Amino acid sequence: MNQTVSMNRGIQLEDILIAYRELKEIVLHTPLQKNQRLSEKYECNVYLKREDLQHVRSFKLRGAYYKMKSLTKEETKNGVVCASAGNHAQGVAFSCSQLGIHGKIYMPATTPRQKVDQVQLFGRENVEIVLIGDTFDDAFAMAMECCEKEDRSFIHPFNDEKVIAGQGTTAVEILNDCEDEIDYVFAAIGGGGLMAGVSSYFKSVSPKTKCIGVEPLGAASMEYSFKEGKATELENIDTFVDGAAVKYVGEMTYQICKENLEDIVVVPEGKICTTILDLYNQHAIVAEPAGALSVAALDLYKEQIKGKTVVCLVSGGNNDIGRMQEIKEKSLLYEGLLYYFIVNFPQRAGALREFLDEVLGPNDDISRFEYTKKNNKESGPALVGVELKDKNDYNGLIQRMNKKGFSFVEVNKDSNLFHLLI
Repeated sequence: MNQTVSMNRGIQLEDILIAYRELKEIVLHTPLQKNQRLSEKYECNVYLKREDLQHVRSFKLRGAYYKMKSLTKEETKNGVVCASAGNHAQGVAFSCSQLGIHGKIYMPATTPRQKVDQVQLFGRENVEIVLIGDTFDDAFAMAMECCEKEDRSFIHPFNDEKVIAGQGTTAVEILNDCEDEIDYVFAAIGGGGLMAGVSSYFKSVSPKTKCIGVEPLGAASMEYSFKEGKATELENIDTFVDGAAVKYVGEMTYQICKENLEDIVVVPEGKICTTILDLYNQHAIVAEPAGALSVAALDLYKEQIKGKTVVCLVSGGNNDIGRMQEIKEKSLLYEGLLYYFIVNFPQRAGALREFLDEVLGPNDDISRFEYTKKNNKESGPALVGVELKDKNDYNGLIQRMNKKGFSFVEVNKDSNLFHLLI
């Protein structure tokens, strides 16, 4: 292998190979597993790179440790500081503990409790956690202030050459472990560090491999930047896919991804939730929302990948079990299996029974019911959630409500009403 091939924007092949050697004794060489179910579903060879099995249950340890290991004693005498939605924080915390460096870690107040607890577990007395703001970008701004005030070294989660090189070591393992020639690699994009590193290595060592970045619909900052022709900040983002909820990608990661990526796929949050449930129920894999992005994208590429060899990077498995009900609900809504209605029930005996017996189909379930009887009204409104077994049952449900004279408003079709009530 030619180790002097030049890469984009200052990232050299040898940088990733040096990072690989530095990290061999620290990070887990995670398995590359052929998935039979997915291979049969998409009529191709699907391999999963299981970074959800990493020591901190995500790839972020690679970049964080390599960056911190490269710092001098002078640069770490006052400690380090970082901003993270969770996984980078765990990588920094683990590295702080291993290297004996104090770290101050800023995380959005919306970060799942499970991730916050894991940061404390990995860092112990070596880290101080500060929860602030609603998004990664809020935490990032405060971390930069801390960096200036306390003269700490900033460990960027993605826009840093050492971090990108560290993340790129996943590609070294993939190519070492896969005997087949790889046609496609799918991986999540948040700030772009992972795909910048992975695509750089593939571009140099396996240039025929097409690298596909995957973003959540509510935070597609790299796709937006591609359209604008420069790294551009989104005004608002959906923070549900917390590991990829970034308003502004890095200048460095933007340039590398712009040059190396074949495409960017944007996946709705509901589809991601369906994939999380499928990975758990069918494959016994616990993936966080960002970790499921790569597999969720396969449906959008099903024609292109037929007969090909595909690698999906499962980037993280830090999923809070407390979120599973929300994940299930988002999945059902996306799949057209869950509907919410405001139904006006006549204030007469038997009205509710009539709704249950003659309006609901034989396979329909009530998932939510909130109803207050008001004696001075001729009818009483109720919020009713109906879960279907088959999305094709929807039209029949609507027809029966109209036929039986139950006036209703479909909450799903009114985004303001939906967010207010649901």
